[in-house]
Amino acid sequence: MTCLKPSRPRALPLLLSCAALLAGCNTVVLNPAGDVAAQQARLVVQSTLLMLLIIVPVIALTFVFAWHYRHSNREADYRPEWDHSIQLELVIWAAPLLIVIALGALTWISTHTLDPFRPVTRIDSQRPVQKDVKPLTIEVVALDWKWLFIYPEQGIAVVNELAAPVDVPIKFKITSSSVMNSFYIPALAGQVYAMPSMQTQLHAVINEPGDYAGISSNYSGDGFSDMRFRFRGLAPADFERWVQTAKQAGGELSREGYLALEKPSHREPVRRFAAVAPGLHDAIVNRCVESGKTCMKDMMVMDAHRHLLASGRSVSKGDLLAASLVGAVCTAADPLGVAALSLPAGARD
Repeated sequence: MTCLKPSRPRALPLLLSCAALLAGCNTVVLNPAGDVAAQQARLVVQSTLLMLLIIVPVIALTFVFAWHYRHSNREADYRPEWDHSIQLELVIWAAPLLIVIALGALTWISTHTLDPFRPVTRIDSQRPVQKDVKPLTIEVVALDWKWLFIYPEQGIAVVNELAAPVDVPIKFKITSSSVMNSFYIPALAGQVYAMPSMQTQLHAVINEPGDYAGISSNYSGDGFSDMRFRFRGLAPADFERWVQTAKQAGGELSREGYLALEKPSHREPVRRFAAVAPGLHDAIVNRCVESGKTCMKDMMVMDAHRHLLASGRSVSKGDLLAASLVGAVCTAADPLGVAALSLPAGARD
């Protein structure tokens, strides 16, 4: 089958209609509602303009040279033996070098200013964060294939819905239950990876009330395309009502309930929990939600002290006490875990 090439009279209206449709799009990445995302958008625009300073002249001169030195132009200055010009070399190398230096300085400053682990220092370009303002802490868990949001200070948890008061700094603690994911709210801030057995952070602030899209921007399996949630920017009073609604939903997210929740599912509806098991997020990070399972942080303490004792170096009572806190090596007959740690003969005193 052959495709007919559209004629110019038909192609022009089509191009104009496409341009009109694109003009009506809300480019949320370049027009966000959060100050951190707004700074990132400005960085994108500034970097693009700096690069265009060299790209546009190069493209323009390509057409100028092609036209000026075309075969039919007999008046063009033809120098077949020409091979070098100091002035031209200076322009060719100096201009890109200056742009690279400017881009490097801009990127260096912005990378440190917009570090997701760095608490926000301003609400927006006009208002700094007051010293007595406490950020809202939200613990984020990427599940297969849904999102779990735990509010430790409010004592609630919500599946596939996130809310925060306007103009209040937010501190996200992000992890994953199984595979690597990416937590991304384009209107709020850039994406941050969620990885199992690790906790990453994101600090941000929302400046305008509204409902915003949240997604996973890293492929994570069969249900990845449905791994979406709504982020709601609310006035402080509305946020309190939202919290009370979650508390009235009833039910507790226990450790057993979490183990059932983390099983793979598709298009999970919004679910609210009025209470959360203490230390659940920490247990998820350390992979010890199941009853009787040793946490990774305790295993690392055990391994560190085993290595210290096996080296034959002097061991303090504090080190022995730390080792004794690891439940995996402690018994009633050996409360300090000495036998399990294979203490050298001279290290028991």
